[in-house]
Amino acid sequence: MPDTPFIDDGSNLPLSELRWPDDDLTRIPDWIYTSDEVFQRERERIFFGESWCFVALEAEIPDPGSFKRSYVGDVPVIVSRDQDGEVHVFENRCAHRGVEFCRDLRGKAENFTCPYHQWMYDLSGKLMAVPFRRGDRGEGGMPKDFKLEDHNPKKLNVTIRHGVVFASFSETVESLEDYLGPDNLEQFDVVFKGRKLKILGFYKNRLQGNWKLYHENLKDPYHATLLHVYLATFRLMVAGQKSAMICDESGRHSTMASAKDDDIEITEETASQMKSAFREGMELSDPEFLNYVQEFDSPWTVTMQIIWPNLIVQRELNTLGIRHIVPRGPNALDMYWTMFGYDDDTPEMDKHRLKQANLMGPSGYLGVDDNEAIKFLQDGFKHSQDGEGIVKLEPEKEGSTQTLISEASVRALYRHYREVMDI
Repeated sequence: MPDTPFIDDGSNLPLSELRWPDDDLTRIPDWIYTSDEVFQRERERIFFGESWCFVALEAEIPDPGSFKRSYVGDVPVIVSRDQDGEVHVFENRCAHRGVEFCRDLRGKAENFTCPYHQWMYDLSGKLMAVPFRRGDRGEGGMPKDFKLEDHNPKKLNVTIRHGVVFASFSETVESLEDYLGPDNLEQFDVVFKGRKLKILGFYKNRLQGNWKLYHENLKDPYHATLLHVYLATFRLMVAGQKSAMICDESGRHSTMASAKDDDIEITEETASQMKSAFREGMELSDPEFLNYVQEFDSPWTVTMQIIWPNLIVQRELNTLGIRHIVPRGPNALDMYWTMFGYDDDTPEMDKHRLKQANLMGPSGYLGVDDNEAIKFLQDGFKHSQDGEGIVKLEPEKEGSTQTLISEASVRALYRHYREVMDI
């Protein structure tokens, strides 16, 4: 049997030898999704750089002593609330030998103790105690100049807006308000301002794809009416209805928005273009599933907001949630989903939100389509040779747009990405 030929997809080449094709934003090289060296630079320049990363909802840590395990990029962190009510974020890494000393996903604690050598930290991340620090009967122990305060885990900057907790490794990162920009700040506040959140549940799944593909997916309204049978058939997002992609000036953040219109006419021409997704005559056994209760000061019934680099805020009819992206090298990511409502919701609204939550998650009526498509993309990248993708829809624009048939926001993202990554 002949040997399988080696295909160099760029993942083994040094970054200094990799070039974006002709400096053309309408072409995306496959190696940005597969290169280990590219991923390491992403960690340094994006996740450890001038970024605000989502780490928790305050509703997940409601009381003094509450904590949650989380991630900034692929770095494990702890989000905790101390006895004074202050929120802290610090690396989940024992200063002694590097053990992730917090092992529970969430809970309440008076302190954190490393399971290996019992080094103990308080709720703000300060090292409080080291067993046998002075040795045993005059033998062994730490050197005389050892100081507890010199061995605290790395502490991150923290900012909170309307109950959403962000953290940054940077000492010079701009304010969250400036980071998001006015248009995306407005969309963020529609969901979070003025109402206390109530946690309804969690999902978690692993996708066999590069973490940037999830950003692309939600900056790509083109696929929405072609891939998702549910969206097109039940007119949650369909060509011809009022829609928009709202980008900030940098291109990194965006909100995909659409207004459900049950009366919109699906012409034969439009139906033929959406032939894989649009199913004439398909009906739901439970029509209440599509009910929309007007509760927001917004013209949109669907918004999917990307806050670079690791947060998705979803508002699909009345189901609300966030998706936390955790990269696992260049070829995989973990997705942590938190579904929520509001503290003053009625039991009927809780039930309604939970019912509509079946749209989302690892096997949701919509979520499962994206998960599969992202794997198909990554499979193609891993087996390509000097491959590249084409993003030329609506070529005269870069950023915000009023049509679903566009890739303008994808190009805006990679303009920003190339600047930060120096590619």
